Amino acid sequence: MSSPQDSIQAVTRDQDWAALLAAVAAGDQAALATFYDGTSRLAFGLILRVLGDRASAEEVLLDVYTQVWRQAASYDRSRGTPLAWLTTIARTRALDRLRSGWQEQQRKQPLDDLFDAQSHEANPEETTALFEHQQLVRKALAALSPEQRQVIELAYYAGLSHTEIAERLNQPLGTVKTRTRLGLLKLRDLLRPVLEGGQ
Repeated sequence: MSSPQDSIQAVTRDQDWAALLAAVAAGDQAALATFYDGTSRLAFGLILRVLGDRASAEEVLLDVYTQVWRQAASYDRSRGTPLAWLTTIARTRALDRLRSGWQEQQRKQPLDDLFDAQSHEANPEETTALFEHQQLVRKALAALSPEQRQVIELAYYAGLSHTEIAERLNQPLGTVKTRTRLGLLKLRDLLRPVLEGGQ
């Protein structure tokens, strides 16, 4: 549950980010860099959950902030927070990449078929490492609270935004964001061996 202090900090953060977007719209590259520093981890996490591929997620992240640079003037504070605007762009870009790329076809294949298809390319050690990584991801998800796991799976498997998850679960948007953030932080810690040693 968020405290009044958390709410004040969120409002202040949103005001700061809105001011940065106004500066970006005026052509301020330093403002874009500051906005990127403050928001890119969240955007990257969302993109990575949708695509499931780190290299593709990094490419899409670059596209997202290129779009921010070009379209910052279109941000309208009356329609939502800067983060909501950014995550909408990130989600749309990620889903576009998913629909147009090879990931969508691979996702639809049963896991056994995927290993069979890759067997001529990957040696047994690579296949074993991939399987172990997937097992770690499953265990990490299982270690989350049911509430955290639910919102992360909706974001990952269904590609839903925070707002859409809040509507589907009939939960306050702030609650959904908090559960997602805490869940992703826990996942990052649990998956640190994969993230640091697998690429």
